[in-house]
Amino acid sequence: MKLVKAYNSVSLIIRILCGLLIGAVLGLLFDNLQVVSLLGTIFVGALKAVAPVLVFVLVVSALAQGNDKLDRRFGLVIILYMVSTFLASVVAVIGSYIFPQTIMLSEAAEAETVPTGVGEVLSNLLVNMVGNPIGAIVDGRYIGILFWAVVLGLASKRVASDNTKKVMEDFANIVSLAVKWIINLAPFGIMGLVYSNVSTNGLAIFTDYGKLLALLVGCMLVVALVIDPLLAAIVLRTNPYPLVFRCLKESGVTAFFTRSSAANIPVNMELCEALGMDKEMYAVSIPLGATINMDGAAITIAVMSLAAANTVGIHVSFATALILAFIATLAACGASGVAGGSLLLIPMACSLFGVNADVAMQVVAVGFIIGVVQDSVETALNSSGDVMFAATAEYSQWKRDGKSLPTFLGGTTKVDI
Repeated sequence: MKLVKAYNSVSLIIRILCGLLIGAVLGLLFDNLQVVSLLGTIFVGALKAVAPVLVFVLVVSALAQGNDKLDRRFGLVIILYMVSTFLASVVAVIGSYIFPQTIMLSEAAEAETVPTGVGEVLSNLLVNMVGNPIGAIVDGRYIGILFWAVVLGLASKRVASDNTKKVMEDFANIVSLAVKWIINLAPFGIMGLVYSNVSTNGLAIFTDYGKLLALLVGCMLVVALVIDPLLAAIVLRTNPYPLVFRCLKESGVTAFFTRSSAANIPVNMELCEALGMDKEMYAVSIPLGATINMDGAAITIAVMSLAAANTVGIHVSFATALILAFIATLAACGASGVAGGSLLLIPMACSLFGVNADVAMQVVAVGFIIGVVQDSVETALNSSGDVMFAATAEYSQWKRDGKSLPTFLGGTTKVDI
């Protein structure tokens, strides 16, 4: 027990950094420590297994117990999620034109199925949305999970008894606690993941494809530090950076290491509570954001697809690239809330330019190589944005109701700091 208390007394961020460092050192010194690499496999597997269940039970429980007060706040947060994702795509397109990239491709990688066009992808999304809800949870299809959670949550609100609603709330709390336990063990999982990458590829995983990675991360930083704060400033009419930096610190850093927006939901829920927000609002908007607020995914899809087109010598007009930005926005909403989801949508975007499936899948393979950094930054941007835009919508309602903003935003309302 003393060892557990000592472990928990150290900041999670510090523990994660220690795990990263130990994993890198072990990867350089030893080639085949299967026990260490197994820790990473177990960690990722646990996140992938529990995240779909978490999203489902949180949304069902929140809608079942909610009232009609979500109205304007809920509509505003959805608008902010979608506008932000589209603007992120535009930033990626502009960045790709200013700093055009090509990719050094390896041997052709094959895929069992690759979408052949936008229509097929949208059709598949609609089919998956109304697919079996149990199958959606098992397969981690978040659009289907969210659809059925909303339907069952609204139905429960009308017909479920108070006792049933209480059971739903308890079950949501149970799953949330389980995810917190998994995240608390993240340092061991990250140690295993970093060890596997370093022992296989050496420190080259942090340097190869540097220009492409720099463009991806640069676009994400522009969105995190310029575009998203600008949207919040327009809505709140105040300096948004205290909120932005707090979300990046308390949500983004954790999401950077867990690489899962869905698994980071309990962290975001705690932050929303500390920010003084209405639970009935954030209990729905945060899981929703983990599914459709995908700024980083949109950037990854646009940049990698344009790089693929450049690599094979296909000229893409700026107007066509803007269409890609719109498609990337829609596609990003279908990206799963777990690590690497956006990479699997690159073949669809590549098909818009006539890039064949073999090349597209090689680009996906490159994406997984740089994903040790790209996917972490992407998830940090996505997850911190979930809280920031939910808070922006909440505080906007405060202003309409004549209530002062929190003190850290220049108001008089006290919240946890």
